[in-house]
Amino acid sequence: MHMPRAMVWSAAAVMLLTCLGQVSADGQEAVTARTAIKDHRFQPDEIRVPANTPITLVIRNLDPTPEEFESKMLRVEKIVTGKAEITIRLRPLAPGRYRFYGDFNEATAEGAIIAE
Repeated sequence: MHMPRAMVWSAAAVMLLTCLGQVSADGQEAVTARTAIKDHRFQPDEIRVPANTPITLVIRNLDPTPEEFESKMLRVEKIVTGKAEITIRLRPLAPGRYRFYGDFNEATAEGAIIAE
């Protein structure tokens, strides 16, 4: 069976975007949310995102020391070295509040993603 060239290219584009985290497997486009770490605090410390939508979370560490972004609720644990940036792809979240914190400075580095 021969597939029309446009269908092949379309399927390839969806697969590529899914691999890059821009589109979920069901075709939903990801929303990008950002936060920064400065003076061992997340800024902003509350991130609002649409519920039931894939999320690309970009975290920039402006401090010279590393921090560990951690969230038991989101099942994420990732080091952000000093003066660096990481990207985390999150599954679509049901409406609610999802706590995260900096494991190396938990007393000051804390925040939440609020899916609405």
